[in-house]
Amino acid sequence: MIMSTALPNETQPLRYDPFEVGDMPDPYPLYERLREEAPLYHHAAGDFWVLSRFDDVFRATRDFTSFSSARGLTFIRDEMKLLGLAPTFIMMDPPQHTALRRLISKGFTPDRVSGLEPRIRAFVRGRVDQLAQRCAVGETPNVVDEYTSPLPTFVLAELLGVPPEDRPRFDPWSRAITSASMEPEPMGAAVHAVAQLFGYFVQLLERRRVDPGDDMLSALRAAEIDGQKLSNWDLLGFCFVFIAGGNDTTNHMLANALVRLQEHPEQRAWLLANPDRIGPAVDEFLRFDAPVQGLSRTLTGALELHGQRLPEGAKVHLLYASANRDPRQYGDSAGQLDVTRDVQRHMSFTQGPHFCIGAHLARMMGRIGLEELLLRFPDYQLDLAGAVRTRSAFVRGYDVLPFRAS
Repeated sequence: MIMSTALPNETQPLRYDPFEVGDMPDPYPLYERLREEAPLYHHAAGDFWVLSRFDDVFRATRDFTSFSSARGLTFIRDEMKLLGLAPTFIMMDPPQHTALRRLISKGFTPDRVSGLEPRIRAFVRGRVDQLAQRCAVGETPNVVDEYTSPLPTFVLAELLGVPPEDRPRFDPWSRAITSASMEPEPMGAAVHAVAQLFGYFVQLLERRRVDPGDDMLSALRAAEIDGQKLSNWDLLGFCFVFIAGGNDTTNHMLANALVRLQEHPEQRAWLLANPDRIGPAVDEFLRFDAPVQGLSRTLTGALELHGQRLPEGAKVHLLYASANRDPRQYGDSAGQLDVTRDVQRHMSFTQGPHFCIGAHLARMMGRIGLEELLLRFPDYQLDLAGAVRTRSAFVRGYDVLPFRAS
């Protein structure tokens, strides 16, 4: 792992290390320094570059001809080889990416997603009941394990047709993958998780071949591009993206939102008085605490940015979490949570060809998750002294958040 001992304050030289940031209680002052002092920052030891201003990050996500996704989405060299991954559709550029995305997008139409709401709300109410029962007998449950994490696991498993008894496997796989670093132990755990995930879905795909169901996995197995069925690698890539990309991110979005509402009681009170505004507020929570702090691209040719020349093949890390708090985009209040803010666009779903295909579904999960918990526990309290943050260079959230009903 690449480490730096510098603290993110203005009395010391500016040093940024994404793995160190993963342990910080508050990385946002460091991101501010990056935007102001080094909008194009070079991490010499890791040999990658970092963009932190909104306009730079926004343009890079849309310019797939210069900023390619085809060599992986992190600053780790040869990440796909290390993890044993074949290219998935999020690790492709148009036009190849476009054809695969068009197929999978059929599973995320607004009508199909909206049709899931009754099942999602019923599931969430069941989880709220369980929280209430545990709190009633004096327990202090971990709201991550009991609420924010099971929700996306349930929804994604419903879409893929995963049997209920198999769903508890997904959270450990997702956490191991998103916590991967360059050290042998975490990287080994991620490689093992990928192998287990792929092994599971190979078996499930075979079952769907013999006995197809009314689920997205069965539909994709029967789908064709130009008369050709998708390969097993294509299908496994979809599964990997669903579980690794859609599970932890929604979990962290919800957990972060609950923490921020406790820290801002006046905004919690406003949402309780205006529950119809919880849905629009989800985008402000996503902006304020990006669940995915950043992902990377690879330059397809030499490029000049901020007066520096970057070589072909350079890794460029796009710091979404910093872009989301850039005053150039959001004004002087960019660093403040405001659940009444009209967020026109943010980087937490990225932009361009790789705009999150499940964004509408993620927003709905966030809305329902907050609506039902606030309705049942308007005065909930989290033991932030007992909270444990997720250690990751790529996602920001919590592993442990002790919860009390009031």
